[in-house]
Amino acid sequence: MKEKIAAILKTLPERPGVYLMRDAEGKIIYVGKAIKLKRRVSSYFRHTHLSSRLNKLVSLIEDISIIRTETEAEALIVEAKLIRRYSPFFNIALKMSDKYPYIKITDEDFPRLEITRHKCNDGAVYLGPFVDAGNIRNLMRLSERYFPLRVCRSKIKPDKNKRPCVEYNLGRSMGACAALCSKDEYRERVADLILLFEGKSAELVERLRERMSLAAQNLEFEKAAHFRDTIRAIWKLSRQQISSALQEDLDSETWNVLNRIQKILGLKTLAWRIDAFDISHTHGHDTYGCCVVFEQGRPNPNLYRRFKIKSIDDGEINDFQSIYETVKRRYSHVINNSEPAPQLALIDGGPIQLEYAERALKELNFDLPLIALAEREELIFLPGRPDEPLRLEFSDPALQLFQRIRDEVHRYAITTHRRARNKHMRDSKLFHINGLGRKKVVDLIVKFGSASKIAALSPEDLQQVSGIGPVLARKILEELGVKGE
Repeated sequence: MKEKIAAILKTLPERPGVYLMRDAEGKIIYVGKAIKLKRRVSSYFRHTHLSSRLNKLVSLIEDISIIRTETEAEALIVEAKLIRRYSPFFNIALKMSDKYPYIKITDEDFPRLEITRHKCNDGAVYLGPFVDAGNIRNLMRLSERYFPLRVCRSKIKPDKNKRPCVEYNLGRSMGACAALCSKDEYRERVADLILLFEGKSAELVERLRERMSLAAQNLEFEKAAHFRDTIRAIWKLSRQQISSALQEDLDSETWNVLNRIQKILGLKTLAWRIDAFDISHTHGHDTYGCCVVFEQGRPNPNLYRRFKIKSIDDGEINDFQSIYETVKRRYSHVINNSEPAPQLALIDGGPIQLEYAERALKELNFDLPLIALAEREELIFLPGRPDEPLRLEFSDPALQLFQRIRDEVHRYAITTHRRARNKHMRDSKLFHINGLGRKKVVDLIVKFGSASKIAALSPEDLQQVSGIGPVLARKILEELGVKGE
């Protein structure tokens, strides 16, 4: 076995992914998938193969790179994309015509569900692709039982005088043809199905819980029980999650950028999925830590996460501790298999923020490459090298991707904090005090925090805010009372 190949094999993980084999010229000659990369790739070099084709392949391999995926289903999708993109000489199993099935929601006033292998530009909604036939059957069974749409292909013209079809009497239709449901009610069910097939179970269940509570309040107990059973069925359904980024065509330019990032950072695997972290607050109030996720060089908002910081007091400014808490909470979920694992994490900040993030990962015993991107000079800091940052040209596509990711997490963090602060302000008793305008309320909250903290201050303290005199200060404290908010 070649020395370089032997060294590569030692670094491969026992996790799902895709492997790419290259010849001496760097050309991709074979792409494969594996449930356990180390075991599968190593098997090529353990013995002589009966197939002359395999022996020829092994003799030509000069380099191997991998793409870690979260599931075997993702590996199937990525493998198919790469084979279609590069047409490696030794790949003969996957033909250009092979396609995975989609769920199609037709473009009609009262849409229908169909299964198709052809994604067309016909105005319909296509969900998938699905790589497991059993999985798609389970989803269809659940939809037919709890979210039935019409099955007939005729054009629907609602008529109250029309007798509903047999499917309605069997509970497998909403009776749209007989005007037994409105167009809005029907569309609401279609929206539920889209969430179901996109794997957004938590969001769908939350919608159903609201309807269940409303039905119970209206004493519609049979209806509430139906929602309860639907929720239980959704949670029981085991579904492989396919990233929306993987459903798009593979961009050759992005592929080159990810390869460059792997090279300049010395990563063991291609950074197919990248997490990024940032902190946002107003003078220490309403502090949030946020994480955004880029897959295949594109943002995947479905995987964005935000964390209300709990380890510091309200009003305290400690971005380092906030990064530590955010990273630790994020990857606690990953370890528990409730969130997908990235191949790289980017921290918005410098070497100290990076150090706190690294400490969180060590405590979790979670191995993940980390970098920090500092603004202004756009220096890239690596663990253990605080005085030796990596400086890339501003025209470098790798740096430009890092900047896009950093800017996105910064935007998300600010938006998250602003929404929390605005909600906090809307709920504040300060807005109900006559003579205290919105600007003064905002100034008070920004300077002192919540109404409960303001209630504990003296009139002299409140007069530090522009426009608040002795009379108004005393009135504010009287209105708030000793308990405040």
